[in-house]
Amino acid sequence: MSLTRHLTRGRDFARTAGDHAADMFAPLTLIGRGLRRHAGWARARWQATPKEKRGPTALLAVAAVVGVVLLPHGPLLAVAAVLGSAAWTGRQPKSAPAPEPDPADVKLPALYAALTPYLAGPDEPCPLYRPDGGYQDAFADWAFDPDGRLAALEIGYPAWFTDTEPAARSRIEQVVQGKAGRAREYRFDWDLECNRLQVTALAPLPQDVPAQPWVTAPGEVLLGFTDQAATQRRIPVAHDGGPGHQPPVIWRTGPRSAEPHLLALGGTGSGTSTLLRTVALQALAHGDLLVIDGAGTGEHACLVNRPGVLTVETSLHGALAALEWAARETERRLAALNAARYAGEPAPADVTRPLWLLIDHPTELSELAQAEGRPDPQELLEVPLRHGRAARVTVVVAESLAAADRLSPALRGAVRARVVLGDHPAPELAAALGTALDLTPAAHIPPGRGYARIGTGPVARLQVPATVDPLDEEAPARLRDAVIALLPHRGTRIEAAAPPHPEQQPQVPPAAEEPAARVVLDKGTAARPTPLR
Repeated sequence: MSLTRHLTRGRDFARTAGDHAADMFAPLTLIGRGLRRHAGWARARWQATPKEKRGPTALLAVAAVVGVVLLPHGPLLAVAAVLGSAAWTGRQPKSAPAPEPDPADVKLPALYAALTPYLAGPDEPCPLYRPDGGYQDAFADWAFDPDGRLAALEIGYPAWFTDTEPAARSRIEQVVQGKAGRAREYRFDWDLECNRLQVTALAPLPQDVPAQPWVTAPGEVLLGFTDQAATQRRIPVAHDGGPGHQPPVIWRTGPRSAEPHLLALGGTGSGTSTLLRTVALQALAHGDLLVIDGAGTGEHACLVNRPGVLTVETSLHGALAALEWAARETERRLAALNAARYAGEPAPADVTRPLWLLIDHPTELSELAQAEGRPDPQELLEVPLRHGRAARVTVVVAESLAAADRLSPALRGAVRARVVLGDHPAPELAAALGTALDLTPAAHIPPGRGYARIGTGPVARLQVPATVDPLDEEAPARLRDAVIALLPHRGTRIEAAAPPHPEQQPQVPPAAEEPAARVVLDKGTAARPTPLR
């Protein structure tokens, strides 16, 4: 047997013997520790006793010992009492758990160190940011949520920092979001006068709110939900199996609306088609609908053969015919309204009934029309866009953000109520909304999450309701049933009591001579669907 093996076996034997000895002599060790503590306590009491009182104290102690010895079984009981007291006193006290570190001492130094290269000045006499500095010098106030994540922070910065330049501010915002956590959205309030930056972590918006009848006034369209501080209005919402109230994002339409048309931008799967379905369900309650699906994906096939849906087009030929009819219908409405005003009579019902034009991805139709040498469908939208407010015609366009530059100038200039959905860089969001954002988007956002801006108002966070396609079998059943319950059916839509005059009655877009993949729905007749392309 080798020497190494002998040493290994000897070390294991010694360790085992030591463990057994420790177990055997554990009571003696416990009593010895207690006697040592008793002796230390007695020594401390003796040293604390004044010298003039030590004699009487020693005399009383000796008398007590003599009395115990004279008692029957006194010494035995005294020894048992001393051993029991020593065993109790010699116990090892449980070590107190180490206090959890303060989240501020853990996370704020890292944020301070990350901001130092951007906010440290070499010639400052008393710099707020320096490599050997502390975060207490620059951060005035902070708060953390129960999970230890940063909830609010007030940051001071030097006066020379160019806080009026978007690029400089964007760098600071990216650093703060990177150190505080990219999974959440943050709002940045820059106080340029006091050189202070207030950072606030925004609570997540409610997801999977099913489609339902919204409590809104006539002419109001709910686009989604936003933060509690963004608006003072609340509407009842059924969510998670119970009632509640949520702050809505309301878009006002009609002849007195400042922004009568809407443009929704986003990427694939961002929820622009869901937003169009949300608007369509609300528009069908009080008006007529004309849908053009430029992408041809069948996202709006659930509107086929529905009362109030004039037509659902998926081909270029059918879209051109529908938009030409919409332009003529807008002019006819204007003429009828002017004639009614001059005659001092109320406007006809077919003129005052709202007409909605929902166009999904018009740039794809424009490219197809250019390739075939046909008129651009976007040019046919100029009349409804220009005179839609007076004629009660509302245009809602959904397009990819990457194709926003291919929209016609007339369309971009007339539509100032805008919604941007999906994850996009801050410069693209600012260009689409027309203003710089004071918040940073999260790294991963769910479908239907984005931002909305009505006219020149502030930018608001937006979560579109889960208005799924009821024909999509992969969607949850409860969400599909909610949409089906809101779709109008024959016999449930209330029409006007008296039909308008034949000369004033709007005509459905004429059918094309060549075959096209389209669906035409007359108000009083059944649908004539053909397969989607």
